Amino acid sequence: MTFTQLEIFALVAELRGFTSAALRLGVSQSAVSHAIKSLEQELGAQLITRQQAVIEVTELGQRLLVQAREILGLAEAMRQEVSAASGLNKGLLRIGSFGPTSSLRLLPIILDVYHRRYPNIEVRIDEATDADTLQAIQDRRVDVGFISLPDDRFDTVELVEDQMMALLPVGHPLAAQKAVSVHDLLPLPFVSPEQSCAAPVEAAFAAEGLCPQVRYRMTQVLTVLGMVERDAGFSCTAELALPVDLARTYPGVAVRPFDPPIRRRVGLGLRNLAQASPATKAFVEIAREVCRSAQREQAGKGQDAARLQHRGKSPATEYA
Repeated sequence: MTFTQLEIFALVAELRGFTSAALRLGVSQSAVSHAIKSLEQELGAQLITRQQAVIEVTELGQRLLVQAREILGLAEAMRQEVSAASGLNKGLLRIGSFGPTSSLRLLPIILDVYHRRYPNIEVRIDEATDADTLQAIQDRRVDVGFISLPDDRFDTVELVEDQMMALLPVGHPLAAQKAVSVHDLLPLPFVSPEQSCAAPVEAAFAAEGLCPQVRYRMTQVLTVLGMVERDAGFSCTAELALPVDLARTYPGVAVRPFDPPIRRRVGLGLRNLAQASPATKAFVEIAREVCRSAQREQAGKGQDAARLQHRGKSPATEYA
């Protein structure tokens, strides 16, 4: 059994095809097939079933795949330790990311710092739903992933806390309020976003002995916004997941905080932080550093706005 065989096995399983794996590795398809066949013969078990162009990993293969990825991860960590000791800092970092919060708000500012400090480390981003990102961490398909906290299955590092926001058609009477409660929203149909985003709001309903009237369930924030703008019902999303140009792109959607506030915590999840590669540990530390700095900056802006309001001025007036 060789590292090459394990790498090819993991890649074929990930890409669900021999041709795709061969193209990724820059080798012939026959070389990929030979590596899988040799690995199966050595183990005395079938790992992959082949039906024309479609492949499936067997039940035993799925169990061995997790161990293969763990071996490959430890080997990569060893290579990175040697590289770091020689000052080269080369390696591969695989990150799982979900939705606008991590992909649009957090990752760009974190990776900007990361790339400047470690320009030789290759970064691969696996963008998926919350549930798929959790599974990718569990299966070791990524080294670290953005997740909603808490989650006792992983080692976690909290990065930010934001609040859930209610999304309403601008013409609805509730849009005239500064904040809304779950009791206010109960009569309205609920356009439910992806599970992890809806979960805090549904939990707030349940805490009051209520249940929202779910009309639709969907995964894309932009689709949810479009449905709300068309008066299909109310919805919710995290403040950090809102498009920065929401007022221009969706003028028919009103955003209001909940009363009382509904909080959400976002951070990083890893199988084992102590055994993580140097590239992964460096990413975690930089993410902590960048998010703390952003929070301090945001807090400073909030204090400035409060002082301006106390003096009877708006921020726009002060800096005009």
